[in-house]
Amino acid sequence: MSDVFSHDYKAFPFMSFSAPHIAMIVLFAAASALLFIFRKGLYRLDQKFRLYMFLLLFTLELLYHFWLYHGGKWDLSFTLPLQLCSISLVLCLLLLASKSKAVFQIVYYIGVTGAIMAILTPELFLGFPHFRYFQFFITHNLIVWTCLYFVFVHQFRPTGKGLFQSFIFLNLCAAAAFFANKLTGGNYMFLSRKPENTSLLDYFGPYPYYIITLEIAALMLFSLLLLPFKMIGKIKLERRNLHETCKNRD
Repeated sequence: MSDVFSHDYKAFPFMSFSAPHIAMIVLFAAASALLFIFRKGLYRLDQKFRLYMFLLLFTLELLYHFWLYHGGKWDLSFTLPLQLCSISLVLCLLLLASKSKAVFQIVYYIGVTGAIMAILTPELFLGFPHFRYFQFFITHNLIVWTCLYFVFVHQFRPTGKGLFQSFIFLNLCAAAAFFANKLTGGNYMFLSRKPENTSLLDYFGPYPYYIITLEIAALMLFSLLLLPFKMIGKIKLERRNLHETCKNRD
């Protein structure tokens, strides 16, 4: 049992799109659908459900740092909350505790984008059934699930203003990560080099040019996340105008 908490990377290798990886992708999709299906019931259990999500997210992150520290692996070069998903995790905790619409706007864009990329192309070196495998995927899934929970259950909606606020916030975080990388020799937000695992960054050009491509990709992905809500809003407006037109004719 202690082996699943070890730092023996050879004993539990992780392979992208292996059965355990696909299982977590399926879990992500299934739970996302269930959040939508049971949104009305979850609204009645809102306070308890948010508390459970908060405690699970916080506990898993705390255990991760304890696991690193106990194994002598905790290091400022990669354990500060300056990775995109680490920042999103902190914001999710704030959102779950406060139900802040301002926090939602930021974490919806950067959290969903970063966590989905991490789920599909994880920078992970320990696979099933290691603790890190479960901790990695569940925390990243929870980041997206938290955002979807507020969309489905509380009817929060991302906005165009929120998109640009998120982009500015992302660049401020990148500036902090850049200086942290210089001080610690780390690779926060992959601003020093590409991740070792295969990722989408492999198609974004060599260092440092892929950073510019990342900026453009971030804006495009943010826009894609906003698009469904813009389309739904447009359809509702057209229906309302049509209803008023028919009513005036009568």
